[in-house]
Amino acid sequence: MLDGVEDNHHNGLTIMTIKHTLAPVKKNRAFQEVIDQIQEAILEGKLKAGERLPSERELGKALATSRGTLREALRVLEQKGLISVKTGVRGGAIVKAVSHTTVSDSLALLIRSRSLALEDLAEFREGIEGIVAGLAAQRATKEDYAGLKDLLGQAEKFQEIGVSRWKEFLSMDNKIHVELARISGNPMYELVLNTVHDNINLYYNRMLPKEPGIMKRNLQDLRKIVQAVESGNSERATLLVQEHVRHFNRLMMEKKK
Repeated sequence: MLDGVEDNHHNGLTIMTIKHTLAPVKKNRAFQEVIDQIQEAILEGKLKAGERLPSERELGKALATSRGTLREALRVLEQKGLISVKTGVRGGAIVKAVSHTTVSDSLALLIRSRSLALEDLAEFREGIEGIVAGLAAQRATKEDYAGLKDLLGQAEKFQEIGVSRWKEFLSMDNKIHVELARISGNPMYELVLNTVHDNINLYYNRMLPKEPGIMKRNLQDLRKIVQAVESGNSERATLLVQEHVRHFNRLMMEKKK
């Protein structure tokens, strides 16, 4: 698969470089060690994005492992998004820039598969979104307030129309939660909550009663949260979001019974 790859200083790693980076693996756990070594070398920056790994033959010698073991390990690394593997004379294994996409995809699959217990998802959200709301109250600018109020205004219009706009209303609800994560200024919170709220409607659609009263209560909660953020009341914003998550989780748990 990787034989015939040209090895030069511009497009790939010399065998001397790879020898200093990787070490022979233990035969009883060769497969996992190959994965671990190459993965750590990429994450530590020893193997940089865009660099082409040496051929299978050269890698096999450096790691003292078989081509079969090496190929399986490279497939796993490709699935993780750490390398891309191309066939042919000019092919080979190329180191990719580490991306959040793989993490987001894994979390999205976990939520969408509904293998995550509703209680666990609620507990996670209560903790993370409480922190996020508190940070948003501390860090929000006038432009941020304006953006939140605009989303709130759109949610209010859909709520006034009623359950026929349920989907659009929930979309605005999700956007407000994600916007709070953005305002918090922490890209980790924004990444995680973007993924959660992109996929959480599967739970809402199955377990949350589509009733005007539900929409009204949701909107009231969102108004209070935005007001707390605007006033800079970090503690109140945190408590309001946590109670909001708890309340709607209780409704879904009742529907589940």
